[in-house]
Amino acid sequence: MTHQAPDRSPLYARVESALGDRIEAGTLAPGDRLPSEDELVAAFAVSRTTVRSAIHSLIQRGLVEIRRGVGTFVVTPKITQELTNLTGFVEDMEALGRQATAKLLDQRAVPADPTVARHLMMTQGTPVTRIQRVRLADGMPLSYDETFLPSDLGEKIVADDLETEPIFALLERKYKTPLIEAEYQLQAIVANELVAEALDVPTGSPIFLIERTSYAFGGRAVDYERLHYRGDKIKFVTKLLRKSSRPRSDS
Repeated sequence: MTHQAPDRSPLYARVESALGDRIEAGTLAPGDRLPSEDELVAAFAVSRTTVRSAIHSLIQRGLVEIRRGVGTFVVTPKITQELTNLTGFVEDMEALGRQATAKLLDQRAVPADPTVARHLMMTQGTPVTRIQRVRLADGMPLSYDETFLPSDLGEKIVADDLETEPIFALLERKYKTPLIEAEYQLQAIVANELVAEALDVPTGSPIFLIERTSYAFGGRAVDYERLHYRGDKIKFVTKLLRKSSRPRSDS
């Protein structure tokens, strides 16, 4: 006869695990309100401190959020986006079964600042086309994008409806500029007033900033973007291959 080892995990971890299992099973669905502290204390026969520790852990895991004066609610799972191929926002959302839309904020010719000039491989001050948009997934603001294009391409692109037409698709299909590869840089920042207003989040909210430079044939840089993604709504995943290591031969 085998005996099951006693559960020696802290009480709060057991409460957290039980609630987490309900969330993952769908018994507690996104938008559902968790039982009150008093109800959880009674249900699990633990202290209020234990319940609060369990809720704090669930918040840290991104499973629930506290709405002041209302209660604790299950949050919608973060969108998971792979960083393995050069794709645009519309392609990414369609692959996840979500509806992608855009809101055009501004489009104009501006002089290339040092950063834009470096990425587009041109002289500082050269005119470029800047396009500012909010990208939405199922109607939720997800990304605030700044796109910079060389003027010869940008002047064509801005004549199109950029709330319905993806820039990547326009470059490749309409303007015969296939994109071959891109360079990515990703960092965590906080939202300034401009980004916060565009994404309808408080100033200082966590943001993923992706800087992406896309190249056409011949290594020509044709698209430099600063993509500001809401840190509370998305996570990025990728797959890494380890370089093969060859044993060094003695000479």
